[in-house]
Amino acid sequence: MKRSSAGILTYSVLFILLLIFGISFFEAIWSFPGNFDFFANFPSEDLPLGSIPIMIIVLVGTGVFVTIRLGFPQIRYLWHGIKVTRGIYDDPDDEGDLNHFRALTTALSATVGIGNIAGVATAIYYGGPGALFWMWVTAFFGTSLKYAEATLSIKYRQINPDGSTAGGPMYNIENGIGRNWRWLAVAFAAFAVICSFATGNAIQSFTVSDQIYSEVSGIASVGETHFLTMKHMVWAGFELSVLQVINGLFLAAIVATVIIGGIKRIGNVTGYLAPFMAIIYVSATVLILLSNLNEILPSFGLVFEMAFNPPAEIAGVGGGTFLVILNTMLWGIKRGLYSNEAGQGSAAIAHSTAKTKYAVREGAVAMLGPFIDTIIICSLTGLVIITTGAWHHTEFYVSRIDPNFAGELFNSSLLTSFAFKEGLSWLFDYGDKIVTVAVLLFAISTAISWSFYGDRAADFLFGAKAILPYKWLFVLFVFIGAIAELEAVWGFGDAMLGFMTFPNLLSIILLSTALKKMTNSYFGMEHKTYKETLEEKNKN
Repeated sequence: MKRSSAGILTYSVLFILLLIFGISFFEAIWSFPGNFDFFANFPSEDLPLGSIPIMIIVLVGTGVFVTIRLGFPQIRYLWHGIKVTRGIYDDPDDEGDLNHFRALTTALSATVGIGNIAGVATAIYYGGPGALFWMWVTAFFGTSLKYAEATLSIKYRQINPDGSTAGGPMYNIENGIGRNWRWLAVAFAAFAVICSFATGNAIQSFTVSDQIYSEVSGIASVGETHFLTMKHMVWAGFELSVLQVINGLFLAAIVATVIIGGIKRIGNVTGYLAPFMAIIYVSATVLILLSNLNEILPSFGLVFEMAFNPPAEIAGVGGGTFLVILNTMLWGIKRGLYSNEAGQGSAAIAHSTAKTKYAVREGAVAMLGPFIDTIIICSLTGLVIITTGAWHHTEFYVSRIDPNFAGELFNSSLLTSFAFKEGLSWLFDYGDKIVTVAVLLFAISTAISWSFYGDRAADFLFGAKAILPYKWLFVLFVFIGAIAELEAVWGFGDAMLGFMTFPNLLSIILLSTALKKMTNSYFGMEHKTYKETLEEKNKN
């Protein structure tokens, strides 16, 4: 079957399932099989191991498998990845579109984003401080997955007649495992296109629009009755303001200006935007943590305590406590995956554009992604929320620790904004505005990078003729996200993220033998810098 026909068939099945079962069917991917009582209480209600979602087992299990199979590459080869990223091995004549640094920043621009601000806050809101520990777990084992998928994306990529690259898990599956597995490659690409509209697009623009609306309506002279902020009923359950429409048009215009120019323009923009936005955000978090220095160690203690020993006096004992731990684990892993995309396969599409003759070299660079994204930036966000006491304003705190807490509850980026405002109050009263700027920059950069992921998947399914229509549809979804409702967008985005992950993880497992051979071969050779190579050529 042709890719295009298989793609249309896949979308038809998804549409029918959506019509019949609704969004709840897709949301169940993160709770299956625990959403069925028979499995949920297996082997007993006191120890309901059946409640552990298959998604968590597969994701973490594959990360552990690859880590052991390759001999802990995230520890052994991390420094080599740093050296490669510095550009000392870059050969401008190598095939590819972007150098190692810009391939990494393009991937980071998609991962360092709303997940680091809103995602961490949401994980803590529902799962408590312990969720941060499980985000670290996904990052540690996810680093191996990033190494694997990026290495494979270079090995099995295709070079187009115009010299541009075409790579990612769909090519790893079809070119690496074989054409008999094309159906799996098509499934990944189909899910990637949908995920690009939801996770990589609408969620980003929604968070920006919601943050801007909150800031503007919070101004005393404006409020929620101004013509800009007053919400009008469009239909039952859906209200819309003029400001949201303006936000959507503004964001759509910015994204369109960049993505229509293709991967080289995207790489140029993200090469400057990613480091700039990271410096602003990280600097602010460091200032807050320095002002709360005495709270840092207790906060780490709270993270570990809440990960394994939730408040039993409210959570209950036995199965009750287990379910609280499971809830914390689930939120941490879900938001960890959303933040660093490890195992999802999307970042491999960006890394497949790298100019290199050695696949493993880009794999080593890719390992820096989860380290920067989750171990550093997500940790900083989580520690700010915990050290400032902002985490008390969460559903987890009220339902598990202090039901009498009378403070206002904050979720998503609003919780992070509150934490920044509290944490920087000793310096000035506008700490929350830093989050607003960070949300704007992070969301735009993420959407820009995800547009490339989606158009590569669309090209794989339907050919080059589909790229331009895809881009304009992507821009439309930027606008739609700015005026949409959070719950529906997150739910469907999480589902597509999960669906993308399964084909990618399966391909990594099936190609692990080839991956190990490439790793041993590459690190068994002498590595000379580009400068050293030129000097040797000149001598000869």
